[in-house]
Amino acid sequence: MHHFEFEYPYLFLLLLLIFCIYKCPTSIEKYIFPHTHLFTKFTSWLNKEKLLYSLIFTLLVTALASPISYDQKSSHERKGRDLVFVLDTSGSMGESGFDKEQTNTLKLNILKKVINDFITKRYDDNVGITLFGSFAYSSVPLTYDMHAVSFLLHFLEVGIAGENTAIGDGLFNAISLLKKGSAKNKVIILVTDGFANSGEVSVKEAVALAKEKGIKIYTIGIGKKGSYDTTLLQKIASETMAKMFEASSAQMLQNIYTELNTLQPSKIRSQHYLNKHLYFMYPLDLAALLLLYLLGRRRI
Repeated sequence: MHHFEFEYPYLFLLLLLIFCIYKCPTSIEKYIFPHTHLFTKFTSWLNKEKLLYSLIFTLLVTALASPISYDQKSSHERKGRDLVFVLDTSGSMGESGFDKEQTNTLKLNILKKVINDFITKRYDDNVGITLFGSFAYSSVPLTYDMHAVSFLLHFLEVGIAGENTAIGDGLFNAISLLKKGSAKNKVIILVTDGFANSGEVSVKEAVALAKEKGIKIYTIGIGKKGSYDTTLLQKIASETMAKMFEASSAQMLQNIYTELNTLQPSKIRSQHYLNKHLYFMYPLDLAALLLLYLLGRRRI
């Protein structure tokens, strides 16, 4: 079924200004020309001119209101959050033995699989990925396209961002990503198996910025106890009203992401048109033709 509507119908309130086209010039004329009755013919043309001005103004407002036609429109509220994974890809993530059943599988590959399973169940989240090692960068920008996120996960490798552990840089980069999101609920999930030993931004500075922006940072330490900074991860989580987790096995990591799956969602509005066609150019072109007519009339 074919539909027609204006995208910005509230702009038609501007048509109230047409009153000024008739009222304002009259008061000015009486001030400059007290005996306006002597200009009968001129006034007659002026009235026609005002009608044309009113028509032109109406056409311009109609163009601004953006008339469109479409076959179908879906408008709904998506329950989700802006969520960024901050993943440690330093050299220690290349260790094996984290999964007792698959002892030769690298720690990073297990993490990638768990995250992939997690995001495939998150239909309404806006997800991004930041990687950090000696430096940090955005591997995946915020997106609803979980297929794209899943595809890009396969290209993450140990040492892709250097061999060190710049946790502060990773968090700062994730906060920058979240600034571009529109959800009320913003979350960072930090995963590391080491101690902060590199980077330009301190963890303290990054956490302070996250608190200022109302961003929760859930922290996950993976590997043997003592191989990561438990105290630091606990402090990051507690200061941002979140929670710290510890995973010494692949199964524990899976259980953590099951719990994270219960985070309270926020609302994100979305609207889609099918076969959308724009018609603003028609009233705009007609308004331009009428203006040319008025200009030509005044020269006569």
